[in-house]
Amino acid sequence: MGHCLLASASTDTPRGISTSRRNLVTTVIPIDTPGLGDRTYLAHDGKVALVVDPQRDYDRVLDVAREAGVRITHVFETHIHNDYVTGGLALAQEVDATYHVNADDPVDFERTGVSDGDVLAVGDTMRVRVVHTPGHTHTHLSYALEAEGRPVAVFTGGSLLFGSTGRPDLLGPDHTDTLVRAQWHSAHRLAEELPEETEVFPTHGFGSFCSATQSEAVSSTIGQEKTSNPALTQGEQEYVDALLAGLDEFPAYYAHMGPANSAGPSAPDLSAPELADPAELRRRIDAGEWVVDLRTRSAFAAGHLTGSLNFGLDGQFITYLGWLIPWDATVTLLGETPQDVAEAQRDMARIGLERPAAMATGKPEDWAGGDALASYPVATFEDLAAELRKDPSERPVVLDVRRGQEFAESHIVDAVNLPIHNVLAHIDDVPRTRLWVHCAGGYRASVVTALLQARGHDVVAVDDSFDNASVAGLPLTSNS
Repeated sequence: MGHCLLASASTDTPRGISTSRRNLVTTVIPIDTPGLGDRTYLAHDGKVALVVDPQRDYDRVLDVAREAGVRITHVFETHIHNDYVTGGLALAQEVDATYHVNADDPVDFERTGVSDGDVLAVGDTMRVRVVHTPGHTHTHLSYALEAEGRPVAVFTGGSLLFGSTGRPDLLGPDHTDTLVRAQWHSAHRLAEELPEETEVFPTHGFGSFCSATQSEAVSSTIGQEKTSNPALTQGEQEYVDALLAGLDEFPAYYAHMGPANSAGPSAPDLSAPELADPAELRRRIDAGEWVVDLRTRSAFAAGHLTGSLNFGLDGQFITYLGWLIPWDATVTLLGETPQDVAEAQRDMARIGLERPAAMATGKPEDWAGGDALASYPVATFEDLAAELRKDPSERPVVLDVRRGQEFAESHIVDAVNLPIHNVLAHIDDVPRTRLWVHCAGGYRASVVTALLQARGHDVVAVDDSFDNASVAGLPLTSNS
């Protein structure tokens, strides 16, 4: 696979690995952010390094560079991101690196603008060629990493992904048709201009809603994408029709990311919030603030502070917290350990939810100050089937909180679809009867169940795979 060694770095303990091939040292280290489904990259030659699309908590990037013993001299942005706040400007300022952003992007900070065709030297052995690849955004850039005069890798950002491409609809419907067609042409340009052995390093596509579809692949090359990526195996109109038909909702917090990134984000404040005692926690809940319990959904269901909400760290915590929370809300975090709170705080900083107002750690009994804990029942689809076989006059409402596209594919007969991201907007319309809340696997159902219970609803959380609904004998239907 060319001259690059792909070495992985975890979110918590990044590791750098160097290797030499044909007297050439070129190492690319991905730094994963699983909660957002994104990757940052650090590439180095053993002495100097470049960074592509750094997340806001760039201390992880500094750790990778320090362990590899290299100096960061260049930072590159592929685009003004929709799904996270960048750490590019703050990182470049801290290490005195050159910060490269598309010259056509209207930003409020000093940077070194780059344009299609520019070639930049990074150290003695690496060259970066700028390739305009519109589609995810109008000004999106990819960066081809060259060594010995030949491309060995390409950082494709939100353009060419593993088996997919970036979404073309994030800038609004007025831009979608232009961008989806540009995305097809951009993929073909990369495939035509780069050797087949060129390694592909996208920023999105690992669970990010910036990806049009998801792939299980963890690595790829231009040659592999030519045989598997719809943008390269389908004609333009076929690709356009299929991609647009498959697009679904994306998180509401995306609307805040572009303006934040154009303004030039500062380094995050990751210092610990102030500790809140039981009286303070109760005051915050009663005032309507968001007191967020980070424990697993099963632990939360068994006992929690009345009025608190559940966004467990074991699931897509930041995606759904960022999607649902009012952007001006005051947040307090409850975790079993200070490390849990620190992890959640870091996730929040990545999308611009600044330092929480307060925190508490331990167990719910420690937070309640002697007050009784709240709880709710947890069930399976088999339990739901048994419940629906009872007296029809006592039939509960089945609330399906999956997205509309999921509901259309298959759902329980007579279930009410209220997608998780619409719950708060329609909370007053939810019937005041016993509710059995389900999703595809249990995480979203737990979030919604807690939200409803905090507002006085009688709820049961279905913590089960939707695949088991038919096994349990529940009648299913499809709108497709």
